Amino acid sequence: MRIEYFQLIDRVAELNLDELTIRVAATVPTESTIFEGHFPGRPLMPGVLLIESMAQAAGWLIIARTRFEKMPFLAAVKEAKFRSFVTPGEVLSVSAKLVHEGSGFAVTEADVTADGKLVCNAGITFRVMDFPKGEFLASMREVAARIALPVEVAAQG
Repeated sequence: MRIEYFQLIDRVAELNLDELTIRVAATVPTESTIFEGHFPGRPLMPGVLLIESMAQAAGWLIIARTRFEKMPFLAAVKEAKFRSFVTPGEVLSVSAKLVHEGSGFAVTEADVTADGKLVCNAGITFRVMDFPKGEFLASMREVAARIALPVEVAAQG
């Protein structure tokens, strides 16, 4: 996890395009400037970053499904629930499922677990638009390679 750069996914652990699911792994860094203020003496992963990690996992699922033809942009977070704290060094498993798509939108359900226990979950909606070409596409393909998005998905499109 490169938290300061909002790159919250370390690697894609599972991608199933038949079932429209993804699971990614992310290790919370043991040290980060973000923990200096959240909270001094009791560092906790901010809830907004847990939501962002779910959005990123779900976003990569949409990108994989469309083979880099469509780019998801966060549109709504519904019924986000935080059930536990996340501390530096924890290994997170972030899962998402695509539950509806159409009319330029995609609806997903996502969750974060640590040590097999549910940390948080939410419904996440995206506005889905044509994927920007050029430098942005090249940059996203580099990130896809770094997080081990399956080659057959990243190579197409």
